[in-house]
Amino acid sequence: MYALPEKTIGAERELLEAMLDRNRLALVENTRGLSETDARRRLVSSLTTPISLVKHAAVAERRWFQWLVAGLDEAEIDGPSTPGDASFAVTDDETVADVIAEYERTSARSREIAAGFSLEDRWTHPVVGEVSLRFIYLFLIEEFARHTGHGDILREQITAG
Repeated sequence: MYALPEKTIGAERELLEAMLDRNRLALVENTRGLSETDARRRLVSSLTTPISLVKHAAVAERRWFQWLVAGLDEAEIDGPSTPGDASFAVTDDETVADVIAEYERTSARSREIAAGFSLEDRWTHPVVGEVSLRFIYLFLIEEFARHTGHGDILREQITAG
C-alpha cells in the first residue's frame, strides 16, 4: 500500500509535478528489493517484468522530455529511447540497482528540462499531434500509474509464491 501524496494543495504545476514524482517512486518501489531473478520473472506473455517496467519508464521519459521537449537528436539522448517493445529490453548485465539508478537519473533530467517551460508551452508529437507540457505531465502520470498497477500485480505474484 502506498502512502497518500504529501502534496494535496497548491498551484496546478506543483500538484502535477508532485503526482508525477509519486508515481515515479511507486513504480520503482515495486522493483526495489527483488532479487535479480525475481525482477526478471516473466509471469505474463508480454515482455512486462518488474525490472522492464522501470526500464520502459526511463525510455518514456527520454522520448517525452529529451527528444520532444528539449529537441535533442537521438545521439544526444542519455540512454535508450526507442519506443515499443524495445523499451522493455533489459540486458543480462544490467542489475536492478543499475536500472533504478538509470531511471532516477533520467527523471532528474526530465525535471530539469521541464523547469524551463510553462504548462502551456507546446510541441508537435509525430503521432499524437500538438501537445502541451500539461498534457505530457498528465499522460505520464496516467502511464506510470497504470504500469505501477501492473507492477503491483507482478510483485504480489512473485512474493506470494
